[in-house]
Amino acid sequence: MISMKKSDYDLILEHAKSVVPEEACGLIAGTIDNGSKTVGKVYILTNIDHSNEHFTLDPKEQLAAVKDMRASGLVPLGNWHSHPESPSRPSEEDKRLAYDSKASYMILSLMDAGNPVLNSFHIEGNESTKEELVIC
Repeated sequence: MISMKKSDYDLILEHAKSVVPEEACGLIAGTIDNGSKTVGKVYILTNIDHSNEHFTLDPKEQLAAVKDMRASGLVPLGNWHSHPESPSRPSEEDKRLAYDSKASYMILSLMDAGNPVLNSFHIEGNESTKEELVIC
């Protein structure tokens, strides 16, 4: 299970909407207790690909985020990105680039602008499993 505050969800949603038609992206950090992950901070990073089909995190921003996580006593939990034109599920490219099987991969679909959908996935090899996501 992974949980996050509604304010963190809103931060992701508003940023993702602001960069449509490009994919938005970032990192999530927090704590892990008995296998349950709690998001403590969301990082908004630049998609240096400026694409609507894939993303690459800005390396300098990624390094700064990891330094901030350490300074804040948080651990990396995974990443998030948006799918402006497709469902909230990992694409073949998302699966191929999911190198950390311990990470959570959050995907926000904006294909139905009035009904955004955020899901979190565990990805190992070519297999993806939806994680229980609680927004409170």
